[in-house]
Amino acid sequence: MQQSDTQPAAIEITLWQYSRNERDWNRWMRSLSQDERDRAATYRFEGDRASFMAGRYLLRRLLSGHLGTVPGAVVFVADKHGKPRLEGCDAPQFSLANADGLVAVAVASGCDHLGIDCERADVEIEAAAVESYCNVDERRWLAELPAGERAQTAVALWTLKESYLKALGVGLREDPRNVAFAWKDGIPGLVDGGDRDRRWHHRLVESGSRHVVALAACSQSGLPGISTRIFQDDSMPSE
Repeated sequence: MQQSDTQPAAIEITLWQYSRNERDWNRWMRSLSQDERDRAATYRFEGDRASFMAGRYLLRRLLSGHLGTVPGAVVFVADKHGKPRLEGCDAPQFSLANADGLVAVAVASGCDHLGIDCERADVEIEAAAVESYCNVDERRWLAELPAGERAQTAVALWTLKESYLKALGVGLREDPRNVAFAWKDGIPGLVDGGDRDRRWHHRLVESGSRHVVALAACSQSGLPGISTRIFQDDSMPSE
């Protein structure tokens, strides 16, 4: 979808702290495709299976609204990297993330690339893990932070990098240490990104929960308009 230079991209972020009730899980399962049901069945742990089902359920609900169809009629295909996209159309763009009770979905029009990621804010990241995804400057900066800020900032760096690499479609096939972030006036941005990367916009999104949510979007039409809402599952169980 092409937009004029005067019309900025628009991004809708939807956050959902989904139900832990197995009766709801069964309802979500009925809205999925057979391939998605088969994939859900491969998860060994119930929590992982519920997270996958909740993510696909919400994604289908949101995209069906944009497409003017029912959730079960939304068809996904995998691109060359295995990332899902809509069959037969390039818009709207979307990205999905799950983390321990939270689903985050970004849906956009007018973006060249889009990625979202979420992680628990209180997750413990070991020093070896920090070394695996932060470069020398970032590790030095983290070490200089007060102890109370260091852990959550490390999680923020991770989610920012994940959202960016997801937007590029490469995931962790790219070394996260090759992507560096710094904050300017409270807003995260790529370090030494050059002219090309000035089209990239990065944000940490207020989640309303104990999660860090990061968004990455590339737009040639300027800073995207970003809206955030909390999803309330108002669907009634099928009889």
